[in-house]
Amino acid sequence: MTSKITTFLMFKGQAEEAMNFYVSVFKNSAIKSITRYKKDQAGKEGTVMQAIFTLCGQDYMCIDSAVEHAFGFTPAISLYINCESEQEINTLFKKLSEGARVYMKLNAYGFSKKFAWLEDKFGVSWQLNLKQ
Repeated sequence: MTSKITTFLMFKGQAEEAMNFYVSVFKNSAIKSITRYKKDQAGKEGTVMQAIFTLCGQDYMCIDSAVEHAFGFTPAISLYINCESEQEINTLFKKLSEGARVYMKLNAYGFSKKFAWLEDKFGVSWQLNLKQ
């Protein structure tokens, strides 16, 4: 099988801001390409028609939706990170939780010695776990 599954994130005008933020938070990350809406196209001129970015070597795609819709991201699907160290999980939690909604505070839980679950300022859900 040659297919690859890529996570696709649909924003409402914040795609570029979100990509820049995520790339600044994670090592081995970069924006690979951005195609912008032009005048007289479906989306607002200058916003992201399609972009590809990499976080820790994993590719993601995103757009700024050209269509108004009543839904956003849901915490039913999260980006899950197994952190290698206390420093890594503490740093990621500090950065990702700025302006975020925290579902589970960074703490010890029965299933993990250190774990957190949050929805960042862009509405994307993250689970951070300290690797056992």
